[in-house]
Amino acid sequence: MKKILLVPDSFKGTMSSREICDIMAEEIQKVWPKALVISIPVADGGEGSVDAFLFSVGGEKCFVPCKGPYLEDMEGFYGRLSDGTAVVEMAAAAGLPLVGDRLNAGQTSTYGVGQLIRAAAQKGARRIIVGLGGSATNDGGCGAAAALGVRFLDQNGEAYIPTGDTLDRLERIDLSGLDPILRDVQLVTMCDIDNPLCGPTGASAVFGPQKGATPEQVPVLDRNLSHLADVTAKAIGEDLRDLPGAGAAGGMGFGMRALLGSRMQMGIETVLDTVGFDRLLDGTDLVLTGEGKMDTQSLRGKVVIGVARRAAQKNVPVVAVVGDIGDGVEEAYDLGVSAIFSTNRVAVPFSEAKPRSRSDMRLTVQNLVRFLKRMGL
Repeated sequence: MKKILLVPDSFKGTMSSREICDIMAEEIQKVWPKALVISIPVADGGEGSVDAFLFSVGGEKCFVPCKGPYLEDMEGFYGRLSDGTAVVEMAAAAGLPLVGDRLNAGQTSTYGVGQLIRAAAQKGARRIIVGLGGSATNDGGCGAAAALGVRFLDQNGEAYIPTGDTLDRLERIDLSGLDPILRDVQLVTMCDIDNPLCGPTGASAVFGPQKGATPEQVPVLDRNLSHLADVTAKAIGEDLRDLPGAGAAGGMGFGMRALLGSRMQMGIETVLDTVGFDRLLDGTDLVLTGEGKMDTQSLRGKVVIGVARRAAQKNVPVVAVVGDIGDGVEEAYDLGVSAIFSTNRVAVPFSEAKPRSRSDMRLTVQNLVRFLKRMGL
């Protein structure tokens, strides 16, 4: 009996990872009806990450009261996996969809994300994965840290919850009140970008505009995050503003590492560790993966390469089914990818390719599997 693992990334703007898994599985089982097909939808840390983990590992979605981006009362959620690991997607309490047309990167808070982390720990989670993505915030993760007991003190010695606009008031950070429940918790932060906290490639400049920051606000928000880094360095004895990923999710990457001591990890590595991918590779005949576009950025360890590197250690072939294939991806073959196929059957603009993306995916996988069967796989 054939054993095939499916680990595709989403095709942004067209198909989710779960949809791609479903299409691939259907076409594989038309050719190999008795094949064992295991789907592992990839969670990228943004909206839908909890559902992706629950599908792959099993568990339950837990709903808890928390604060939203403007500290309004709402109901958030986290995932409790079958092995006891908890998954928090920050978008569940601080995501862009929650603010609608009220975009304001300077006033939104990650406080509710900290509440979700605390709720998961109180329910017994000793490993908590925090996914960064889709945030409406630019507070450097201070809101989340405040919810977990970190005190942010202004020039008058008064505690407050900083936002992007008010970080310049910060005089001192007191870490002594951090909830002791976190001492026994392993925090893992999923982060697939390497932007620093500040500067032209930092949180405010790159991601601030999509959260409502005007050209006039961006430099102010950037200076405020730089000030946060200065004050934090005094508190922890280390300047982490240039840490790769510090600028993720409005500086949430910085806050998770500097204020909460979390480990930063590429999203695909977190997914593969959590689902026990190395164990699942035993007896596997083929791994199908993919992403919307395979290019030189893909070679930096994202989904396709992350999967291929693991599979190569057990000599399992990996085929990447992608939308577009860019120039300069030949190195992927040295990193464990056996072959790369594009789903684009005709040369058309994205606006025309999008409506046919599902049928193109289906036909490409059908063609690939029939070929593999003919070759005796």
